[in-house]
Order: sequence, then structure tokens, then C-alpha cells
Amino acid sequence: MTKPVIGFAGMTHLGLNSAVASAERGFDVICFDPDAGRIGALNDGKLPVVEPDLPEMFARRRAQLTFTSDASLLKKCDVIYVAPDVPTDDKGASDLGPIRGLIDIVDAAMAPAGVLVVLSQVPPGFTRGLNRPLDTRYYQVETLIFGRAIERAMYPERFIVGCTDPAVPLPAALATYLAAFECPILPMRYESAELCKISINMVLVAQVSCANTIAELCENIGADYGEIVPALRLDRRIGAYAYISPGMGISGGNLERDLATFNNFGDALGTDIGVVRAWQHNGGYRRNWALRTLHQTVLSRMADPVIAVLGLAYKENTDSVKNSPAVALVEALQPFRVQAFDPVVAPRVEWHPALTAGADPLAACTGADVVLIMTPWPEFRTIDVGQLAKALRGKVVIDPYGMLDRRAAITAGLEYHKLGVS
Repeated sequence: MTKPVIGFAGMTHLGLNSAVASAERGFDVICFDPDAGRIGALNDGKLPVVEPDLPEMFARRRAQLTFTSDASLLKKCDVIYVAPDVPTDDKGASDLGPIRGLIDIVDAAMAPAGVLVVLSQVPPGFTRGLNRPLDTRYYQVETLIFGRAIERAMYPERFIVGCTDPAVPLPAALATYLAAFECPILPMRYESAELCKISINMVLVAQVSCANTIAELCENIGADYGEIVPALRLDRRIGAYAYISPGMGISGGNLERDLATFNNFGDALGTDIGVVRAWQHNGGYRRNWALRTLHQTVLSRMADPVIAVLGLAYKENTDSVKNSPAVALVEALQPFRVQAFDPVVAPRVEWHPALTAGADPLAACTGADVVLIMTPWPEFRTIDVGQLAKALRGKVVIDPYGMLDRRAAITAGLEYHKLGVS
């Protein structure tokens, strides 16, 4: 068949990056959002999210992308992905009201033979519960990783597709679209696909918790976690690509959402979920690693320190601050003066009334008694350690992710602290 026209409804992080990647794969794409202001900004070339390669790809494929708040244009689409970011509360619970409202708009506007695909993260049972013929309704596991959204949308390792009967071939338009990405396609029941997404994140959480526990033991017995990692990578039972880097707990919102969803099902169905609650407890404990280290090295010694914080996003290459350990740290430092810098996130007074912004990393560190590098932005690796030592009033550097050269920092007279190292 000729190339199908693809629609994306919901122009937030997931929908926008997926739409631009689809245009890069050669499809004409209609991008719908009921927020006329958001659509107007996109038509003016203003992107609401930060992602590597997104601005360049957006400009290159602009002619293939139609941005509109007019739902009637969705009738031209052969396949429509409903892909808004689903908001969550502080406990990870999803608010499904907005996506249900968007699905209602799309369902009323699209052609009867069109295929509707739910791409947003939803709990098991959501897709089967929609009011639309089963043979035109699908769920697909999204591949979004903040900071790598375009890369993941362009080169997924597989497509996981939820449907009513995995033995029945996918509709031609959907099959043609998915085939353009040249990766395995795994059809399965709706509920299997919805739980598959959660299962992937649960395994990831288990690996993160394992790495954090080992790293903390390293900090207390004279070991270096970095020396242990190569041995783990060479063990075939763990694998070369396993996520085994220590960090500051769980952040970003998506993993928290899946743990909360799993717990809700476990509570309702009488399933033992003790290990999941242990992961959540471990995540919260590790989240405060930087604050505990700051207290031991500075707050317990000084009455009124000036604290520099480099990085506010929850991870590099994104402007998202959802459940960011850096923001949680800044909020916990309200009795003290804090000077912050992030390449894309502006400090907000609601986080801390005495929070000031530095024009660059060294400016944020000038006159500070301690600096904490809370987000591993690549540009922080280029900070001149000698100039940093001169800019600081104190000597303490808390660098969880090892952005600075440890030996160079110690040579410059700095007191250096990293995750997983005594």
C-alpha cells in the first residue's frame, strides 16, 4: 500500500518527538493538540521540550509536519497515535482523565476505518476498556527516554503491540508504518503489552537498587564501585548493557508510576508486593545521599554556608524536573543561601526563596563553600578544576556521578566525594 498518513494527538514530550521521528522516516504526519497556544508556538518553530537533535530534525522535516487544533483534519489519517504525557501525582499515581478526554476527541473525529493506537503509558485494562471496535484499537509500548527521545523514536529495539488477538495480522496501514523502523514486532494481548511496559521498568528499578546498595557498601569499606563494574559487565548472566550505575534513587516520574501501579494491583488482588515497597524505600534513601554527604562535610561544621548546585534537571539532556533529586535537594536547603546553574532549567523561587542563578558553572560556584554537581550534563566534564578551586571559598566538592577528574580535584586541594567511592 502507499505510505499511510500518520497522526499524533497530544503534542507534549512523547507525542512531539514521536511525530518528528515519523516524519524523518518519510511519513506525512498530522500533529493535533486541543491547546491552540501550544500549536501556535509549534507553528512558529518554538519547541516546548529540550532534546538532542530535535531542533535540527524538526527544521529538516517541517514540510511533512502539519500542526493543528482542528480535530477534523484527523480524518485524513490512516493511523492515529494518542500520545500525551500522562501526569502523575507525588505518589506516582496516574491522572487518566486528560488522556480519556483526548481519546474522546480523536475517536469522534477520525475516519471509521482509521486505526487508533494508545501510545501513552496506561495501566493494564485501560485499552480493552475503551469504547471503540476492537479491530481498530491498539496499544503500543512507548520507547521514550528523556534526553534520548529522538534516538529512541528513530531506532527502537522492538515494537510491543497490544491487541485483541495476537494471531490476527495487524491492519495494513499500521503494519506498513511499523515496518519502516526495521525492528522486531511483538504482538500480544492488550493486558500483556500494558504490563510488559511496567515489567521492563521494574527490572530496571531492581538493577538501580542493586547498584546503589553495592555502591554504599563501597563508600564504607574502602572499595571503589568503578573498579567492580568491569567484572559485572563481563559476567554473561548480567550482560554488557545492563544498567548497573549507582545513582540517587529513582527519579523522572515514569518508574515511580509503574511501581505505584503495580502496588495498586497487588493490594487489590492480594499479591505479595513487599519487594516492590523495599525498592521504593531504597530509592527514597538513596535520593538523600547528597544531602547526607553535605551535612557530614559542611552543614555540621558551618553555621551559614553558601552552597552551589550545578544541574537541576532530573537527568542530562532534558528540561524535565519531575521528581528531580537536584530540586529536592534545593528545597531541603531553604535555611541556607544557594547559587544554582543548569544549562536549560532556570531556578524557580518556589523551590527556594533565597535561590539565585549563576550565568555559568563557575559563576554559580564563586564564593561558595561547597559545590554539588547534581545532574551529569556533559558540559560539566569540561569544568576547569583549577579555576573551580579558585572560584570556591570552601574546598568541598560533592560529585555523585564523577563528572570531574577525581585525581585532578584532589591535586587542586579540593575535598572530593563521589558515589560508591570511599
